[in-house]
Formats: sequence, structure tokens, C-alpha cells
Amino acid sequence: MKAMNSIDEVQTALGEEGYVCGRALATVVFLSLKLGRPLFLEGEAGVGKTEIAKAIAAALGRRLIRLQCYEGLDASSAVYEWNFAEQMIAIRTAEASGGADRDALKSELFTEEYLIARPLLEAMRPQPGGAPVLLIDELDRTDEPFEAFLLEALSDFQVTIPELGTIAAPEPPIVILTSNRTREVHDALKRRCLYHWVDYPNFDRELEILHARAPEAAEALSREIVAFVQKLRTEDLFKKPGVAETIDWAKCLLALDVLTISPDVIADTIGAILKYQDDIARLQGGEASRLLEEVRAELAPA
Repeated sequence: MKAMNSIDEVQTALGEEGYVCGRALATVVFLSLKLGRPLFLEGEAGVGKTEIAKAIAAALGRRLIRLQCYEGLDASSAVYEWNFAEQMIAIRTAEASGGADRDALKSELFTEEYLIARPLLEAMRPQPGGAPVLLIDELDRTDEPFEAFLLEALSDFQVTIPELGTIAAPEPPIVILTSNRTREVHDALKRRCLYHWVDYPNFDRELEILHARAPEAAEALSREIVAFVQKLRTEDLFKKPGVAETIDWAKCLLALDVLTISPDVIADTIGAILKYQDDIARLQGGEASRLLEEVRAELAPA
């Protein structure tokens, strides 16, 4: 477990886990840990919002509990459910024995033995090593009723199960919420959190990230990869490539033993960085060659 008692220590600890972050992000992470406030991260997909939760958990030696949000997610699915299959087996076993007491059986069926804990309930329970890191990922995929429930749960750090009562966290979890901003999250929830917009990194920062995540890539190739992806982000694309795509592309090129980027290499591996056919079509013909020439002109020493 690494110390994270200052902004510099946060940057160092995350860097040792392969996560390179600037001082602004390190500051808000430090304040979130220091003040016990949830951290709300917004930004485009693939800029490292989810990865920072993993890095924090690893650096602190805490368990990471992830609630992956989706359309239609409701409170019960996020908190708990009853193991109906096991309950039915218990009912049939009791009936077969011929001595089933209905009231006693009912009380036995709704106990911890038949409870399946989902991420929010799991995060409220004591964990080895201390309070877990609770990642509520892509909150913008859910709807407003779930946001309202979440606001209450994060205010008191407790959840209620009608059959068992209220379960409160002995120590509040470290909460990180992410959003790709496909819709606006309600201000009431944002006000409970410290906020940070995670933007695309500049050239030097992205090169540093690539060195951390794909250290086997040669310096010249790494510079070409980062410069080309950064050039792509200036184009009119439906979905600009994130840092995750930069890393994926580098690993693809390494697997193919590529030493330098060429138009043919781009055409063969473009699916690692662009995920929509319309965007891929824009790079057909001489467009990839044009961008590559611009990249090499910019990288050439003055």
C-alpha cells in the first residue's frame, strides 16, 4: 500500500500503478480522499476515467467494487436480490418433509443465507484492508429515478432492505462516479461530489502515458503513434480516439513488429483506433497519407 497523503504522493502512487495524471487531477483525487467526498469524473470515452479508479484501489490496497450502469438500471438491481432458486428448493424440501411451518419458513427464507449482494450493498459492508473503492461507471446511461436513489444512498452511506432493515457502512467507501456526458447528470448529485473534467492529454502527457502502458515500444514509433492519434482528433470524426485507443493501437503495431507507420499499416490496423465505418471511410484513399505526412513534418527536428 502506497501513501497518498499529499498531491505529489498521489501522482507518484498512481504513476507506479501505470496511471499518469496531471497535477489538477491529482489534486482533486487527494482532496476526495482527504475530505471523504465522492469524486465525479466527466469526459469523453477512453480518456482514463475508469482506469483511475482501478489505479487508486491498487495504490491503496483496497478492493474495487464496480457498478456498471446501463439504461433501465434500478435500485434493487444495484443493491441486492433474493436467490429465488435456492428459496424454491428450501420451500419444496420443507413441503416434502411434511412439517413446514409457514411463518417459520418465511422468516428463514429472507435471511443473509439467501441474499445476493449487488455492488452498492457490497460496498457498504466491511472489507479486508479498509473501505473499498466503489466505482459507479457511466452514470449518464441511467435515468433520473436512479440518480435520486443514488443521491440518498451516497448522502448517508446506507441502504435499506425491507426484510432485513437498514445496513449502514461502518466506514464510507471511496466513491468515484464517471460520465461520458451523453446526457447531463442532475446538479443535486454533482453538488455532493468533487468534480473534474478529464480531457484528452497533450502530446507530452500522452507520450508519457504510452511509455507507461507500452514501454516496449521504441521512442520513434511511440512519437509517431501519439502524433498521428492527436492529428486524428483534429479531424471531423463521429468518435475521436481516446487514450485507450492510442494504447491499443501501439500494442497492435508491436504485435505486428511494425517499426514505423505507413499508409498500408494504418489501413490494416485502423480498427484499433476508429470504431465507426464513416470515420474509417474518411481515412481511405490519400487521406491517411496526407495526415501521416503532416505528422512527420511536425515531428521533424527544426
